[in-house]
Amino acid sequence: MTRTPTPTDARVPTPVTAPPGAWEELVTAALLGTDRRTPPGCAPGAHAPTALLDAAAAETVRRRAGLRPAPAGRRPEPAPEDRRPPLPAAAARRLTTLLTDRPGAAGGGRRGTAPDLMELLPQWLAAANAHGFAPPPEALPALLDAARGRTDLRPAALAFAGPRGLWLARLNPDWRFALRATPGGGTALPGPEAAEQVRRLWEEGLFAERVALLAALRSRDPAGARALLASTWPTERAEDRLMFLDSLRSGLEPADEPFLEAALSDRSRNVRATAAELLSALPDSALAARMAARAVTCVFLDRTLEPPAIAVEAPHECDPGMERDGVVARPPSGRGARSWWLGQLVEAAPLAAWTSRFGGRSAEEIVALPVTDDWQGDLHAAWCRAAVRQRDGTWARALLGAPTAPEAGGPGAVSLAERAKLLGTLGPDERAAWVAGFIATHGLSEAFQLLGMCTVPWAPPLGRAVVDALDIARDAGSYPWSFSGVMGLAERCLDPSEAGRLDGLLAIPDESEDAAPGAGGYWAEAFQRLVTTLRLRAAMAEELRAG
Repeated sequence: MTRTPTPTDARVPTPVTAPPGAWEELVTAALLGTDRRTPPGCAPGAHAPTALLDAAAAETVRRRAGLRPAPAGRRPEPAPEDRRPPLPAAAARRLTTLLTDRPGAAGGGRRGTAPDLMELLPQWLAAANAHGFAPPPEALPALLDAARGRTDLRPAALAFAGPRGLWLARLNPDWRFALRATPGGGTALPGPEAAEQVRRLWEEGLFAERVALLAALRSRDPAGARALLASTWPTERAEDRLMFLDSLRSGLEPADEPFLEAALSDRSRNVRATAAELLSALPDSALAARMAARAVTCVFLDRTLEPPAIAVEAPHECDPGMERDGVVARPPSGRGARSWWLGQLVEAAPLAAWTSRFGGRSAEEIVALPVTDDWQGDLHAAWCRAAVRQRDGTWARALLGAPTAPEAGGPGAVSLAERAKLLGTLGPDERAAWVAGFIATHGLSEAFQLLGMCTVPWAPPLGRAVVDALDIARDAGSYPWSFSGVMGLAERCLDPSEAGRLDGLLAIPDESEDAAPGAGGYWAEAFQRLVTTLRLRAAMAEELRAG
């Protein structure tokens, strides 16, 4: 007896097997949808999705079964020996915590009282490197992952990881950045006797390897680095020439002048500008003399005025000679052409030229002279840039002025950025003392960028000035979140020995009527976090000293 098919039987699709090699077509049908692309080997309709899955399952089995065994890969060479002493046990546990801990933010977007451990990792790495310790091998993967995610960690992290870190990086493409940090993919720089190896790496290496090679060779053999660069200079791409030229900033010396002078005729405007900038940082260079000759004709002392004042006659044109020496002819939007040209001339002129131009006056006396016709801002800003470029502390002090001066910017600095750069020309102690005086007079509202220029840990006078200013802001009922940046800096930069004198700031203060709502609790929480972080930093230092 023959059974009559039912409607249910009609809905059961016949299994479909795609033709061999149809995997890509199956993937395309799955991505586009079976309504838009019919899978290979089946008819369109309601059963197409099921047929697609059946065909994909069958093709998967076929692909797996059809794989041929491949030859075994070459066994990696053993990891090199790291001769540095091992990290003390307590410090090793601390490193694991710093690399793995991710404390969540407190409710309401507040940070709570827990220290930000990832922000302490750079300091820990710097201290561990200073002690010359080697990391535990099991910590290397997490260390390389941290360096991969934060470029600011890479120099210290790779120095700490050492030769085993570079060996491990060769086995994981995610850590390839570590191989670009040193010439030859993590190998040591070829010795002085390996001239052929250096030449081959320079001519055949990756761009990042060539940059690293040039920088490393520059620190050991400046003349050899220049000769290597000159050997391929005409055939390099413009963007590569710019990067290579930038490596000459480190250890810039008068012997670099002939090469840089030739680069003034480069076909790339950016290369010419960089060469001119480097030459102007050499006060005795021919370019510096040419720029001084141009600048002093534009700036002079008008003795007919009482008192005498500086008069300015800005250039009326930018001639080809000026352009060859690095003067950019076209000013930025909103800037007058003549003031733009003047600023570039003064910036590139040796600062010593102004002493003779103004009758033997000192930098402080020159800066104090009045300037006619509203040219003071342009002139002083250019002197600021010249002092930074030439690393001239005498002019930097004159332009900064006294930190207690009523005008927060001093007589010469025109912006916080300029003041911060001028501070960079001073020694660490003098820098800290100036910023401490600035904070004591003007408070913290403009001090964040200046504090970033001070060495860590902050000198005691600077640390006390910051804490006192924070205490004053708290007592005044100021908005606490306005000082979160300074508080974060204090956590990383304040000397841990200052923790004891902060205990009196941990209580929640009484809030005045005009204080920000909830400010007292926030201040207490922030100071508690500061004290906790300082004590943690002290413990970290002690753990490293224990080795």
